[in-house]
Amino acid sequence: MSILIKGGRIIDPSQGIDGKGNVLIENGKIKSYPKTTKKYEGDLDVKVIDAKGKIVSPGLVDIHVHLREPGFEHKETIRTGCESAAAGGFTSIVCMPNTNPVNDNASVTEYILLKARTEGIVNVFPIGAITKGELGETLAQIGEMYEAGCVGVSDDGMPVMNSKVMRHAMEYVQAFDIPVLSHAEDKDLSGSGVMNEGEVSTQLGLTGIPCASEDVMVSRDITVAELTGSRLHICHVSTAGSVRLIRAAKKRGVKVTAEVTPHHFILTDEAVGRYDTNAKMNPPLRGKKDREAVIEGLKDGTLDAIATDHAPHSEDEKKVEFDLAPFGIVGLETALPLSLKLVEDGALTINQMISKLTNSPSDVLNLGKGTLKIGENADVVIFDPEQEITIDRESFHSKSKNSPFDGWKLKGKVNYTIVNGEIVYSG
Repeated sequence: MSILIKGGRIIDPSQGIDGKGNVLIENGKIKSYPKTTKKYEGDLDVKVIDAKGKIVSPGLVDIHVHLREPGFEHKETIRTGCESAAAGGFTSIVCMPNTNPVNDNASVTEYILLKARTEGIVNVFPIGAITKGELGETLAQIGEMYEAGCVGVSDDGMPVMNSKVMRHAMEYVQAFDIPVLSHAEDKDLSGSGVMNEGEVSTQLGLTGIPCASEDVMVSRDITVAELTGSRLHICHVSTAGSVRLIRAAKKRGVKVTAEVTPHHFILTDEAVGRYDTNAKMNPPLRGKKDREAVIEGLKDGTLDAIATDHAPHSEDEKKVEFDLAPFGIVGLETALPLSLKLVEDGALTINQMISKLTNSPSDVLNLGKGTLKIGENADVVIFDPEQEITIDRESFHSKSKNSPFDGWKLKGKVNYTIVNGEIVYSG
């Protein structure tokens, strides 16, 4: 069946499109932008979606997601993670390798892709590990994982502390033109820290993680990328120092890109409040100046993408003392309304925001997504930027509910998510 989306405001930054119009989908592809819709509206083989007052954009692309499968299915599965993505307007997601077993060889990559094809409802792209077992010692089978379908490599959550190993990884990936994704953290500086080091951590009596823990590794990885000429992507930037380093590196021509999460541009470490474990993530929520810096980095192009770092954990795992709780929150179903808050506050235009969630993250990993170009796969999201919603963790499609935004009143309702011409979510 064909789909006609009529009367919506079409915003596609990949083509510089912003205007009212219609989109026709046939055989899973973007067929045309018809000027009139009368010939289609009486056709029983065409499903008509009235998008008046809504935005029609390329399906959102999230380049930092933890699907947890294989090995941690009590937190999330590929099926539930994809359902959560679709509910949030995401049509393509990139999953990190810290599974059990770690995605450090082609067999695990092939398993993930098989499960995605048979149980997933959005496009799934795997990231392979940099090192075997994410132990930071010996390079993983990067070539074989690339051939199997990996679009980048990362030891996310377990930073590669050995600079020589990181250099070898950056030299190796050049043969495949894929980036190294860096979880920039000096584990020795972080120590046993559980939140941002500052006034709030002192008041709460919690061990802090200094901003320098991130800044030092961002500097190291940029230096190695400059040495090797390799592509480097900095994950979940959280500090003003990192933004400055990345901005300066881009000006020098270093092949570096970067992302920021909604929780880092919306919240500060004050959200920890009374030891709320749903405000515990790594990197931690930082101070006001850091939050302002990452917003400015989004605005001026220093930070290329908005990514969720969707990190599901079971309720039992989070319902413990703050020191003992795991790092991470879910984010796929809250990312769009939280990002729209930046538009409402005047920090970004709606076009900038959509670009940071579509074509720009796609370009970071050469996914070929985030566009409504004629002939491309029909990955589309239709959303109402003005409809008020209340975040309700119990309504999440994710298997896990660990979010600090429960009860928040925001704007931004996903109406339809379409993947390869099929409606996979209707709200």
